[in-house]
Amino acid sequence: MKIYLLTHERELKKQTNSGRIVKECLGGRAEIVVWKRTEPNKELIDLIDHDEIALLYPEVKDGPEKSCPDFDNFLILDATWQEARKIYNRSPYLQKAPKVSLSINEPSRYKLRRNQIVAGLSTAECAIELLRQKDQTSLADGLSRKFDRFNTK
Repeated sequence: MKIYLLTHERELKKQTNSGRIVKECLGGRAEIVVWKRTEPNKELIDLIDHDEIALLYPEVKDGPEKSCPDFDNFLILDATWQEARKIYNRSPYLQKAPKVSLSINEPSRYKLRRNQIVAGLSTAECAIELLRQKDQTSLADGLSRKFDRFNTK
């Protein structure tokens, strides 16, 4: 299983960016890809074109939703919710990606930023839930502990 974090360049400079701890904790199982509107990442496009990656999406309305077990690669938009919408809307290749969403019954634990949507999770919380759904419990628990320490700064 691999998690790709399509990261808005502004996120790289923010101390409150939880995507960074995903990469630190998962090592080679996570990759940060800086989003460039006019230069999309060729590897991501290839994975999307071959249905080998699923885009984590808050709620699937525009087409069939896939389930997490169907995929080994996941793409998370690592940005504020407003920036993530812009990335998605300005990247036609993302709109073609199979989409999965998480069924979460708990509110976000993230305290370092004000959440912009109800029930919205941080990047790290999304990665934790994906790992749990893929039965990667020890990785999920390790990332959860790291997130808890990060979240108290």
